[in-house]
Amino acid sequence: MLVLPADWRERWQGRDVFGRVFALEGEIYSEQKGRKAVRFALGGGYYFAKLHYGIGCKEIIKNLSQLRLPIFSAQNEWRAIQRLEELGVRTMHLVGYGKRGWNPARLQSFVITEELANTVSLAVFCRSWRQSPPSYALKQALIKEVAKIARTLHEHGINHRDFYICHFLLDVSGGRERIDTRGLQLYLIDLHRVQIRRHVPSRWRVKDIGGLFFSTMDIGLTQRDLLRFVRVYRNRPLRVSLREDKVFWRRVRRRGIRLYRKLSRKTPVVI
Repeated sequence: MLVLPADWRERWQGRDVFGRVFALEGEIYSEQKGRKAVRFALGGGYYFAKLHYGIGCKEIIKNLSQLRLPIFSAQNEWRAIQRLEELGVRTMHLVGYGKRGWNPARLQSFVITEELANTVSLAVFCRSWRQSPPSYALKQALIKEVAKIARTLHEHGINHRDFYICHFLLDVSGGRERIDTRGLQLYLIDLHRVQIRRHVPSRWRVKDIGGLFFSTMDIGLTQRDLLRFVRVYRNRPLRVSLREDKVFWRRVRRRGIRLYRKLSRKTPVVI
């Protein structure tokens, strides 16, 4: 299977497209066993290519033995981006996709997206909040937007599996000091592990929201901030959510703290 814009097909006509894509030169953003992400320039624009080389039989067996579903190809991210676009959740803009082979251990695939220029991850944007708090309006707007995205995903059978603030990109094309809080543009990225089904099981909701909670522990959020997220995410009166969903929020809190202790090797300061 191969999906590419017409001008790209013409550019590479008569050549091995897969060979060209996998030989792209540029800045390597990440590289793990069986896959890597490359930022490259082509035709005056900048793009990201997620390249999957096949993870091998040993890795497949290892994942299955740990009751984990292996990621065989870029097809998962391709489908996730399409689904998020259908739901109106801002994400990467698709340019191309390809897959060849039948053996899951050796499958070659790629997905190409446009670069999200003039954006910054929330992990970077918010990291100084504890020392230099943002305006009330900006913080409120960002919390609401993240909560709405989380609610949209979970209400439509989608869980992210790497749901941290570093995977939200904020449009700062107008300048970081002049962000329009009434028209925030927030993009959700890194979708290669997304799961899509009819309903999201509670444990996967907990994993997503617990991960999100963990990733915000050092940016100085207050109890009021956290309660605002709860209200927007559940889309019901706060008292009702805290009463009827108290087991869920207890599990979220416990997971977030456990993650923090595991990765930081210290106990977080949480409210």
